[in-house]
Amino acid sequence: MKGWRVLVVVAAMAGLVVAQPRETGEHVADRERLVGAWRLVHIDSPGPDGKAGSAPQPEGMMIYTRDGHMSVQLMYPQAAGSLSNQYVKDGYEASFGSYDVDEARHTVTHHVLGSNTGSLLVGKDLPRRYSFTAEGRLLIEPVSRDEHWSVAWQHY
Repeated sequence: MKGWRVLVVVAAMAGLVVAQPRETGEHVADRERLVGAWRLVHIDSPGPDGKAGSAPQPEGMMIYTRDGHMSVQLMYPQAAGSLSNQYVKDGYEASFGSYDVDEARHTVTHHVLGSNTGSLLVGKDLPRRYSFTAEGRLLIEPVSRDEHWSVAWQHY
């Protein structure tokens, strides 16, 4: 009986080792690099004139799960509490759903199942261009030329 326990522990440990990204220079799929919780570092959203906006920076978190689910939440400071648009309602952004990665095009598409802005986002597919910096940050920006913003995230 004790031998089975040792075998189970060894098998579980082997599974953990396989699940961890290797630091040997091997290619790790972008989808795997996205998995986990990300802390908002900075959001840039220029005004209509193209100049950098002066909106207060929110706090935020984005999560990608290994099984294809995502969630994002941003809370703007009280000074921006009335901020509202298709993503944000009264200074708060929250949405969840699933996602797909197109590594060849460097895009991740969020399939929105729920949002605090309701019908403005629910049911929409939101393609985003992504890249990873040398420092390990995740940069995301819209694919649509009608939107002008970019977000930098850092893994927790």
